[in-house]
Amino acid sequence: MTDDLRREFEQAAKDVQQLHTRPDNDTLLKLYALYKQGSEGDLSRVQPGFFDFVGTPKHEAWAQLSGITADEAMRRYIALVHQLLA
Repeated sequence: MTDDLRREFEQAAKDVQQLHTRPDNDTLLKLYALYKQGSEGDLSRVQPGFFDFVGTPKHEAWAQLSGITADEAMRRYIALVHQLLA
């Protein structure tokens, strides 16, 4: 991972907070999962309980990215943020 990619990723995380309208839930889950994969790598947490209606979709979205490198997740996150800001 390059320092430039890390900086751009961190800037995108700040920039996404400046969106004028809230993205739909699917987009929010994509942002969450890509951010977690880019910053922490493959999911290693235990799946939340069945009635955790917030944690379960987040867990599933992140789990779907298993095996994607941190660099690739960062690139996808940056591209999605740029798309949302356009």
